[in-house]
Amino acid sequence: MTQGSTPEFSDRARPAVGSSDPTITPADQPPDLPNELPPKPPSLLPTWMRRLFAAYGLHALLIALAFTMTLPFVWMVLTSLKTPGEVVDPNWLPEQAQWHNYAQVFEEVPFLRYFINSLFVAAWVTFLQVLTSAMAAFSFSRLKWPGRDRVFLLYLATMMVPGLVMMIPNYEIMIRLGLVDTLPGLIIPAAFSAFGTFLLRQFMLTIPTSLDEAAEIDGASKWRLFWDVILPLARPGLITLSIFTFMGNFHSFFWPLVMLRSQHRYTLPIGLLYFETSVAQADHLLMAAVTMSVVPLIIIFILLQRYLVKGIQLGAVKG
Repeated sequence: MTQGSTPEFSDRARPAVGSSDPTITPADQPPDLPNELPPKPPSLLPTWMRRLFAAYGLHALLIALAFTMTLPFVWMVLTSLKTPGEVVDPNWLPEQAQWHNYAQVFEEVPFLRYFINSLFVAAWVTFLQVLTSAMAAFSFSRLKWPGRDRVFLLYLATMMVPGLVMMIPNYEIMIRLGLVDTLPGLIIPAAFSAFGTFLLRQFMLTIPTSLDEAAEIDGASKWRLFWDVILPLARPGLITLSIFTFMGNFHSFFWPLVMLRSQHRYTLPIGLLYFETSVAQADHLLMAAVTMSVVPLIIIFILLQRYLVKGIQLGAVKG
């Protein structure tokens, strides 16, 4: 081989695969690949059934779950239309609807007064809790101050303390303030919420900080930034917290049971105990009263459902 020439390889130095050269062993040869893939196992369901399940299976499952969850409410409404003797009857349907049971509830107890008391307490707690939670969330998400994140984690840790543990200290504070057996005594302890602060903080973190800078360039104060810029953008989160807070306080039971003594200050859950203690076999009236107390909450939930879902989704975007 001369200099600059291309090296040549003999057939023995580079044998072809599959040749009869004795220097090549069967282990050196690649295995033969199959020409066709193995057939798929036959499906147990026909094609039309698989397509039908893929299209409507999830909807059918959701409908079944929704039907199961509405059964207690249906039973409650049907029981409210029965006579006292039919309450223990395993048959769900009354022989004849007793619509006068609803009117009899107003005759037995001051239902309207209980309803107004519950509405008053729930509305004030919702307003104060949303306001205080929004201000705290604004401080923890938009303002920068030393130890901010540590204080937030410490405040968030209070969610792990059971409510019953805090009930005795709160009750002693209400005694010192002279608020036992008063509606403000039900409102003030519930006006602050670590959960509400956490929910709104997570939502406010999704708002761009460039809006803060633009507002400060225009000369806006921190309060104006909070009130005119952040709060309008955080409306889905505010509505979500309002729904949770109102529903939770409208049917609050244990704290009003501890605090209230006068019957004219009773809230709905406490007032409805009358049918369990003073009236024998009045389950039909109790179900009628519960139905009237639940229907307004269902209407509120249906009207504000889209804000609730949007607020939960947007509040979980950034941590």
